Amino acid sequence: MLRPWELKISLNSNSEKSIYLQIADEIIEAIKTGKLVSGSALPGTRKLANLLNVNRNTVIEAIDVLIAEGWLISVERKGTFVSDILPKKAYIKTSTKETNKIYEISNPILNFDDGLPDSRLAPMKELARAYREIFNRKSRWQIMGYSNEFGDIEFRKAIVHMLNFKRGMNITTDEICITRGSQMAMYLASYAIFNSGDFVIIENPGYKPAWETFKNAGAKLLPVNVDSDGLIIEEVIALLESGKRIKAIYVTPHHQFPTTVTMSLKRRVQLIELSNQYNFIIIEDDYDNEFHFGQRPILPISSFDTAKNYIYIGTLSKIVAPALRIGYLISNSEIVKKVGKHRKMIDVQGDNIMEEAILQLINDGEIKRHLKRTTIIYKAKRDYFESVCEMYLKGKAIYNKPEGGLAFWIVPNKEVDVIFVADQLLKKGIKILTSENFSFDKPVSGFRLGYASLTEDQIKQGILAISAYL
Repeated sequence: MLRPWELKISLNSNSEKSIYLQIADEIIEAIKTGKLVSGSALPGTRKLANLLNVNRNTVIEAIDVLIAEGWLISVERKGTFVSDILPKKAYIKTSTKETNKIYEISNPILNFDDGLPDSRLAPMKELARAYREIFNRKSRWQIMGYSNEFGDIEFRKAIVHMLNFKRGMNITTDEICITRGSQMAMYLASYAIFNSGDFVIIENPGYKPAWETFKNAGAKLLPVNVDSDGLIIEEVIALLESGKRIKAIYVTPHHQFPTTVTMSLKRRVQLIELSNQYNFIIIEDDYDNEFHFGQRPILPISSFDTAKNYIYIGTLSKIVAPALRIGYLISNSEIVKKVGKHRKMIDVQGDNIMEEAILQLINDGEIKRHLKRTTIIYKAKRDYFESVCEMYLKGKAIYNKPEGGLAFWIVPNKEVDVIFVADQLLKKGIKILTSENFSFDKPVSGFRLGYASLTEDQIKQGILAISAYL
């Protein structure tokens, strides 16, 4: 077992690198050189903070980064240990006589997803504790019966409070329906508002699963292009003046999917004015509002007092973990009632126990702490991703550091065969999503590269490989 006095870490307060990252990198170096071996226990955060003469929160941030990147694991009630399976390129010396022999730890395929959070950061210990407490209550028999199709009332109150307080909305509990993720919310919204032959305007490039949902509900798609300010309003106006029966427009204004651009305030106001004039519904998919690294996120279109026709869709799955399906749909009470009616046809109720467990994490302040912790980690990864792009993609592609979200949009300076590039990368164990995953007709030129679940070594390895084809 590692003793506190055996771990020597030198910190430089004048360095541009944050103290917590200096601590993390020193521990990584100790692992690479064999000073720390798999299974070694680290001293507690209080002891390590005293040893280094830093704030304990700084140490906690460093440990969180190391756990997220796979260097350390946390075992409940036992402590923090060096992981048995280390990230790729973690070269460690053996402790046998073969001291000069180096081994490379293997790793699964390197996957640039579309911007998913790192499941390893999920507050599983806290969630498990919440579950245990729920089942230990005297009234535990009550949670095993049916509940409201709109979701647990206390959970709805909590989400309403959050949206009103943090996102500038002004809603009540009869204007919300809790769903099993945002995709179910999209499905329910589609069947509540669309009739066969209706048209829906969509962003191009955009989010194909939503398009497929609209088409299944009988709607026809009308693509509109996106630029650096978001949806191009002039194209929207042209479609509205065409005489087609346009029922809705689907937008991702906070961080457009997949390009990550934020819709300008001017265009938001214009879109609301057009919605009121032509009486179409704005379906606003705010899929990653929580992950914002600037001063504060721009408020949703649905929060504007002048917005009369809207459906607002959000999710908690990306906050906690993608596998935990918790989403919500906000609209006027009439549409929400229709949504509830369709909900009962396919799913009598939501996951009542999960809703109560998440509610407890909200009330305990754990969700707030988790978001603060992960935002620090993701911001550091975003900044590192940009630095790697500067190193290997400068002059080869256009990329802008997003103010939020968990992905970059990379546009090659010259025309490339994205399908070919993806195939070649896959042969090297690197998976990327091709542009046809986001394109309405002709594939757009661009890559959406999620970074949140990757280590720094993986990010560097992946971008270096991509640069060879640009």
